[in-house]
Amino acid sequence: MSLVEKHIVVPYRRTKRGPVAEPMRPASSAESARRIAASMASRCDGVAAYTVDVDEETGQMNAPIVLSQFGDVPDLEV
Repeated sequence: MSLVEKHIVVPYRRTKRGPVAEPMRPASSAESARRIAASMASRCDGVAAYTVDVDEETGQMNAPIVLSQFGDVPDLEV
């Protein structure tokens, strides 16, 4: 098993059924993910920065950790 820590930023748009994720954006570090999310906050209905451990062999992910969030972001379903 080869776990790698990944940092991502996910913007959300509001719909009648609640927030829907837009394409995610990778970040080089946790701090970078926080900065990107903060800079996107004024342009999105919601945005969140996450850290997640990914097994590069199988593609399986551990539960994401929320680094920061702004606006309308859904609760994580783990």
